[in-house]
Amino acid sequence: MKKFLVLTLLTFNVLVTSCISQKDTIYLQNKGNALNEPAELLEKQQPYRIQIHDILNIRVKSLDQEAVQIFNPTGDENLNAGSAERAYFDGFTVDLHGEIRIPTLGKVSVLGYTTEEIEKIIEEKLLKEQFKETANIFVTVKLSGLRFTANGEVGSPGTITLFQERVNIFEAIANVGEIPITGDKKDVLIIRQYPQGQKIHHLDLTDVAVMNSPYYYIQPNDIIYVKPLKQKSWGTGTTGTQTLTTIISVLSLVTTGIILLRI
Repeated sequence: MKKFLVLTLLTFNVLVTSCISQKDTIYLQNKGNALNEPAELLEKQQPYRIQIHDILNIRVKSLDQEAVQIFNPTGDENLNAGSAERAYFDGFTVDLHGEIRIPTLGKVSVLGYTTEEIEKIIEEKLLKEQFKETANIFVTVKLSGLRFTANGEVGSPGTITLFQERVNIFEAIANVGEIPITGDKKDVLIIRQYPQGQKIHHLDLTDVAVMNSPYYYIQPNDIIYVKPLKQKSWGTGTTGTQTLTTIISVLSLVTTGIILLRI
């Protein structure tokens, strides 16, 4: 009787520790941390500043389009916005010195600037060196897609490019497949590149306060890593039924071995 009770308690303990709690699987739970107002949240999200290896898409428009054609890729009107390859070959890549080379203007330093600031820099150089005010120069600068990599416990690990200005962590994960039940949603890692090197940031996707995080919106070249939960490495199952089935199988195997040894 005592052996049966001990076995029952042991089985119950394994079931409790092996199963994945529902709280570990639900996004955006209210854990008591008050959210800021939307306006305050927007103030926290600083504009992205250009880094080495970024690719910029630059377009120059004027009353005389032929005069600015040299600054725009051939066949610009037929540009397929979904083509990462076209963006790579037609864009301006930021070199190791933080500069890009623009026809007739030469090298322009862009490292650490926002796209809006770069628009003003190029426009001023064009008006100073190439055109007059009456030319009505209009410059647009955009990142040639937001490229990021997702690894670990996601549906489809890999590198993807999204042609959007802003992408939050949930949108990024949705584009590489949902985090399975075996993924750790409480500690998703964002590996981000800075001029000084890479840094790791942590996000708890089960907490609604994650929307207040300065890392809620991903940046170009971010690496998203979702760790597996301990229950996956234990191999006991992710639900009570799976765990119980595993335990019964193990106990049956042990019992059979004991019986065979006694014969």
